[in-house]
Amino acid sequence: MQLYPAIDMKNGQCVRLRQGEFKDITVYSDAPEKVAAYWQAQGATFLHLVDLDGALAGHSVNEPVIRKIAETVSIPIQIGGGIRSEEAIRNMLSLGVKRVIIGTKAVEHPEFLKEMVDTFGGDAIVAGIDARDGFVAIQGWEQVSTVKASDLCLKMKEYGVKHIVYTDISRDGMLSGPNVEATRKLTEDTGLDIIASGGMSCMEDLERLYQEGIHGAIIGKALYENRINLREAIARFESIIL
Repeated sequence: MQLYPAIDMKNGQCVRLRQGEFKDITVYSDAPEKVAAYWQAQGATFLHLVDLDGALAGHSVNEPVIRKIAETVSIPIQIGGGIRSEEAIRNMLSLGVKRVIIGTKAVEHPEFLKEMVDTFGGDAIVAGIDARDGFVAIQGWEQVSTVKASDLCLKMKEYGVKHIVYTDISRDGMLSGPNVEATRKLTEDTGLDIIASGGMSCMEDLERLYQEGIHGAIIGKALYENRINLREAIARFESIIL
């Protein structure tokens, strides 16, 4: 299981939100590149970045920080948040980012992901599917669509997408445990690399995902509040999947 330490960026800082609420924010560092270097030093083999400002603005906002992180670490990076055009994807990949996560655009114009997979390859394009009560949220989680997460996952598979970051918004930043059942069902129904996000709180949560055959897990707040030791988690669960 691939583990992804998360670095959420807002105003150039490393932060965490609770349930995606921009008014409920904790700042962990003014230098996200130093956080990235620390996770790499702890054994991380992949990083998960989110441009929170970009998610709301609809375009990359924290590009200077993203560039700095890419220059600082040698491990692969995936990033999401406001990436909604071919130009934006090309720009992120040119910075040294390995995977680009498309969220809102995957819901509003799913065929766009097919075009981007055809252009950049299935390993570079990730569908970010953020759900509340089984329905996909868009626009920085500000709106909930009428699209079911399971239906969108199957459409993404049809379009050649290999990796999906699945976030249960109700669990995000709450340290309440991931939605293992929903993540397992998506994995079984699609056969895709479903990466669980939201609610990771302890080693037992990772154990449950691991036992259910989930391909990946994004860990945020639990790392920053020392509830999960990254080095121990990697030793216990990770097989390198690049």
